[in-house]
Amino acid sequence: MLPVDLPDTVRDALLAPLIDHHCHGVRRDDLSRAQFELLINEGGCPAPPGTTHFDAPIGAAIRRWCAPVLGLEPHTAAALYLARRAELGAEEVNRRLLRAAGVGAFLVDTGMEGAELLTAAELARHGDAAANEVVSIEQIEHDVAEMAQLALDYMDSLAEELSAWAARAVGMATVIGYRCGLDFDPSRPSRGAVIAAANRRLSDPKEPLTDPILLRYLLWTAVDVARERGLPVQFHAGFGDPDHGFHPGLHRTDPARMTTFVKALQPIGVPVVLLHCYPFHRQAAYLASVFPHVYVDVGLALTHSAAGSARIMDELLELVPFHKQLFGSDCHGVAETGHLGALYFRRALAATLKSRLDAGEWSAADAARVAHMIGSGNARRVYRL
Repeated sequence: MLPVDLPDTVRDALLAPLIDHHCHGVRRDDLSRAQFELLINEGGCPAPPGTTHFDAPIGAAIRRWCAPVLGLEPHTAAALYLARRAELGAEEVNRRLLRAAGVGAFLVDTGMEGAELLTAAELARHGDAAANEVVSIEQIEHDVAEMAQLALDYMDSLAEELSAWAARAVGMATVIGYRCGLDFDPSRPSRGAVIAAANRRLSDPKEPLTDPILLRYLLWTAVDVARERGLPVQFHAGFGDPDHGFHPGLHRTDPARMTTFVKALQPIGVPVVLLHCYPFHRQAAYLASVFPHVYVDVGLALTHSAAGSARIMDELLELVPFHKQLFGSDCHGVAETGHLGALYFRRALAATLKSRLDAGEWSAADAARVAHMIGSGNARRVYRL
């Protein structure tokens, strides 16, 4: 699986069980080709007529690396791959691919919920691993908005529900960047502004939250809970889920745009975890290098860039401190994303470590230690596992 010759200590560190600090549930049901293709593309739309999402780096990667896990030859045709998937059934496919990822613990974002998705406990069972939950604060807000009758009830219930969920979670996650951009006003909104916005929200609570005032209020409420509980807060940045069509534009999800907010959190002591980040991974590396409470991953960018993933990893490691990077697959929808996330993380990191070893910049002990930190050690420390 690893593409280069490495010292045994480094190889062993790379192949050790990973902690996947950011992932979601996968579908428990059998999928049509159209359904499957939608789940391997971040745009959420079918491929243009006469084309297929298999004609993308992730599609080629599925045919190369997932096919053997399902008992097929590498590079098998997409139609044959999907036929084999249907033959085995979703439960067996999920079991094989999640276990092939070599993950020791899944930290599961609860923001993508639904009866068709495996729960955190089911993901752990299929992957023969442990699991913990990361609370999606926007999901909690949506549930509160549907139940609250008055603005003050909404505000009180939001704090209570976030605190209750945080008590059994290892972290909190927000998609504020995908709802209104990471260039949001970093200050706490006034009570009067929140009450007025909450009244508007309660008049139509079924839609996902997009009001900048309430998003900021929700975020600061979550920060207060995270500080009390000693939890990190994950921020989606850069390339990722378009989030129900509300994505404000890639340029507004550059994590550098939230520098003032990041500074505000430093004295509070709440760790900030920047997810995905591509193509702003260099900006994320900068933030992690200058702020002691900032951490990064490159998540699903490795899965979707596939054979090009080593370049992204190399660029991230140009600057990011080794104790600040985390492995996260952003596994979601189909178990192939979990397997490929782990596989390309290991392959990309192996190539990057090998280049440092060959240049004489690092010792084998250095490389093994970095592989351990990024693969699992940093997550154990940040999430207090």
